[in-house]
Amino acid sequence: MTYAYIALALGLAYLLGSIPTALWVGRRFYGIDVREHGSGNAGATNTFRVLGKKPGSFVLLVDALKGFVAAYFLPMWLVSVGAIQPEHEVYYRLACGVLAVVGHIYPIFAQFRGGKGVATILGMMLGVAPATVGVCLLVFLAVLLTTRYVSLSSMTAGVAFALLQLTPWFAPPQPFLIYVGFILAALLIYTHRANIGRLRAGTESRVPLPWAK
Repeated sequence: MTYAYIALALGLAYLLGSIPTALWVGRRFYGIDVREHGSGNAGATNTFRVLGKKPGSFVLLVDALKGFVAAYFLPMWLVSVGAIQPEHEVYYRLACGVLAVVGHIYPIFAQFRGGKGVATILGMMLGVAPATVGVCLLVFLAVLLTTRYVSLSSMTAGVAFALLQLTPWFAPPQPFLIYVGFILAALLIYTHRANIGRLRAGTESRVPLPWAK
């Protein structure tokens, strides 16, 4: 029964991540597939670009919640039913969180064409290392306000997360989390490889800011 609970939690984590929020919002309320517009991505950034602030904010919130619920509540449930020991919970937080991210990038409910995983990774890591994520959010905002590139801001924040864990102030209690941080940073860079090409070519879209022209 223990293995059945664990398999159920892992499966639910992937299915939770597979909820294509941007796709469903676009089709239900606007009659369009966001993957056919803008960057062609089914994530929060493209939703902001194609549909506007309100739907973009909603998609961002839900996609982050997918990662947080998977990484925080599913392992907590496994502990509550006695399927895993409390000291092993962090491993399952990572496993469930990563599966939610994979589900977001390759959603079974959307022909495996999803987003880039930024918001879901954010939610996942909030359930694992909230203090480090808080600093990374400041890094994200600083780069965004300076450059107006969401892609560059996301990648920089991901790399910052990995590097912060090497410092004594943000060193994780389990050293293997350092490796996870670098893997997630590499995943962010991989999913933004098209953006990197546009950044180098000077054709990447900028986020419009109220005071920027």
